[in-house]
Amino acid sequence: MKKLLGAIFIAVLGLSFMSTSAFADSAKGQKLYLKKLKKACGFNGAVMSKKHTQAEWKAIEDAGKLKDEIKKFCPKVKDKALKKRYLKNYYDFFYNYASDSGNVPSC
Repeated sequence: MKKLLGAIFIAVLGLSFMSTSAFADSAKGQKLYLKKLKKACGFNGAVMSKKHTQAEWKAIEDAGKLKDEIKKFCPKVKDKALKKRYLKNYYDFFYNYASDSGNVPSC
């Protein structure tokens, strides 16, 4: 019985670590913006985030147009900086620091 409970505990603990990396994060989005987009855009993440309100960023994300919106403001950005796995993090960053959020990123 102890072995079974120990195995279940380890499995649950392992799954919790795996699942947290699957969630998007505004801090990760900020780091990605600095690394992948800032040079191509020519301005920092605070300027990019403030381009829209939270509702507007949500509508863009829901419509699946985030990649197009980034390209609109940053025409020099390369497609490899807009991989699908990065877009959720970019969205969380833009949404968290949108013009009506009251938050200011440190980048």
